[in-house]
Amino acid sequence: MLGDNPDLIRIGNCSGFYGDRISAMREMLEGGDLDVLTGDYLAELTMLILGRDKLKDASLGYAKTFVRQLRDCLALALEKNVQIVVNAGGLNPAGLTEQLRELAAEQGLAAKFAHVEGDDLLPRAAELGLGEPLTANAYLGAWGIVAALNSGADVVVTGRVTDASVIVGPAAAHFDWARTDYDAIAGAVIAGHIIECGTQATGGNYSFFQEVEDLGRPGFPIAEIRRDGSCVITKHDGTGGAVSVGTVTAQLMYEIQGARYANPDATARLDTLELTELAPNRVQVSGVTGEAPPPELKVSLNTIGGFRNEMIFVLTGLDIEAKAELAKSQLESWLTTRPAELTWTLARLDRPNAETQEQASALLRCVVRDPDPNKVGRAFSGVAVELALASYPGANFTAMPGNGAPYGVFTPGYVDRRKVPHIAVLADGTRVDIAPAAETQELAPVTEPALPQAFPSGETVPSPLGLVAAARSGDKGGNANIGVWVRTDAEWSWLAHALTVDELKRMLPEAAELNITRTTLPKLKAVNFVIEGLLGEGVAYNARFDPQAKGLAEWLRSRHIAIPANLLETT
Repeated sequence: MLGDNPDLIRIGNCSGFYGDRISAMREMLEGGDLDVLTGDYLAELTMLILGRDKLKDASLGYAKTFVRQLRDCLALALEKNVQIVVNAGGLNPAGLTEQLRELAAEQGLAAKFAHVEGDDLLPRAAELGLGEPLTANAYLGAWGIVAALNSGADVVVTGRVTDASVIVGPAAAHFDWARTDYDAIAGAVIAGHIIECGTQATGGNYSFFQEVEDLGRPGFPIAEIRRDGSCVITKHDGTGGAVSVGTVTAQLMYEIQGARYANPDATARLDTLELTELAPNRVQVSGVTGEAPPPELKVSLNTIGGFRNEMIFVLTGLDIEAKAELAKSQLESWLTTRPAELTWTLARLDRPNAETQEQASALLRCVVRDPDPNKVGRAFSGVAVELALASYPGANFTAMPGNGAPYGVFTPGYVDRRKVPHIAVLADGTRVDIAPAAETQELAPVTEPALPQAFPSGETVPSPLGLVAAARSGDKGGNANIGVWVRTDAEWSWLAHALTVDELKRMLPEAAELNITRTTLPKLKAVNFVIEGLLGEGVAYNARFDPQAKGLAEWLRSRHIAIPANLLETT
C-alpha cells in the first residue's frame, strides 16, 4: 500500500545511473520515512550496453546491480512498507522480475512483483520505419506503473520509461489523478526530473560546490509531492550535501531542450515553475503548468556503427606542434589500409618551463573507426607502436594498444503512440493493456518572454563567467545543452542581455559553426542553450574529449566575458 497521508506522498531516489552508489538503497531505507523508493538505471548509453549483454546471453539485458541491492534490502523494504519502482528492467523487465521472484523465494519473503512491458519495438522496427537497430525502445509513461501499484505490487520493474515516470506513477496512483490532470501530472514530472539523477539534486556536480558545507557523501534526494502536483525537495536528516534553490535549479537545467519539457503523460512548462527555500534542505517547487502530451513517443535507437580504436601519444617539452605533425604523418603513411575515419586531437596541456615532466607534456590522440574490425585492430595499433623508436624524441604512450572494439550510434526515433503497446503484468500474471492518451498536443516553441531591463552600462571587466553564474550541461544524443543561471535580479538583467547565441559561439569556439537555440527562463533567472551536433552521433561514437558534455558548462564558466564591475564587487 502507498502512504497513509492522502494529501502527501514521500518518494525517494536511490540511483541516478547504472553503476551508482550500491549502498544507496539501504541508506535511503534506513535513513528516514519513505512511501516509495525509486531508481533510474537507464541512459542512452546504458541501452547499448544492455543490448550487447543480451546478444551474449538472451536471459540478460537488465541492470544486474539492482538484483544485488534488492537481495540486501527486500526484507527491509517490506518491513518498512516501502514500495519500490525502478526502470532496471532495461531490455528484459520480465527476466529481471523472474530473478526477483526467485530471490524472494530463497529468502522466504512473500513479496509481490509486477512489471511493465511494451516499450521494446525491435521486432517491429522495420515496419515502424526505424531501420535495423540493435535496440529500439519507446519511452513509455507512468500509467502501467499506476496499474501495477494499484494491484498491490511491492516492487514494480519497468523497461524504457522516461526517467520521471518512475516518480509520476506512484504519485498518480496515490492521488488517483485523472489522465487529464495535466497541471498535477506536470508537477510530478518536474519532481521526477529533479530527483531522478540522484545526488545531482543534493550538491553533486554543482558549480558553487564550495558553498556546500558537507559534500563528502551527499545524501540522495526525496520529493514530497502534494495532491496538486507541487512538491518539496529534501533529503534525509543527517546526510551530506545540500538541497537549496541553487542545487535544485542545477538539476532542473540538466539535459533540457526548451521551455516545454515533454513526457508521455504531460508536457511540463519549465517557464512557469517557481522555487522557494522554505528551510534548510527544503525547497518548494510550485506553479507548474501542464499541457497534453505530444502525439508521438520518442524511441531510443542504438545501432552498432562499426569498430573503433585509439592511441594517445605523449609529447613532452619543446616543439610540441612539430612533434605532433611528425607522428601524424608517419602513422598515416605507414598504414597499409586506411580506416574509414581517422581523427587527430592535440591537447596542449603543457606549460613553459614546467616544474614536473607531466606539466611539460601534451597529449596527441588518434581515434580510428571502420566497419571492418581488422582495419582498426592490430593493423592500426601495431603501426602506432612501431613509431616508438622511430619518431619524435621522447615518444611514449599513455597505454599499450588493444584490439578494436565495436561502437554504438544513438539516434532518436518517433512513433505514433497508438502503435506502441503499454502493458502492466501484475503479480498474478494478469496482463492489463494501458490505453494511449486520448488527448495530445503537438510540441511548439514557446514565445520568448520579454527580457528584463538591461543592466545599466558602465565599467566592465573581462572576467570568468563563473564568478557570477552557475551552469550545468549534458547530452541528448548528438546534441548538448548548457543551462546558465544567476541568483540576483541585477545579475539576471545583465545575463539575459549579455549571454546571447553569438556571445556563446565566441566563448566556445568548438560550437561556432553549429546551430544553437537559446531559451530564456526568467523565473529561474536562467538561459538554456541547445548546441546541435556537438557530440556527433552520441556518446558511444564520440571522440570528443568530453563525449557526454558533462564538463562543457564548467568550461563556459571559465571563459571570460565583459562583466559590469559593480556586479563583481558583490560576488
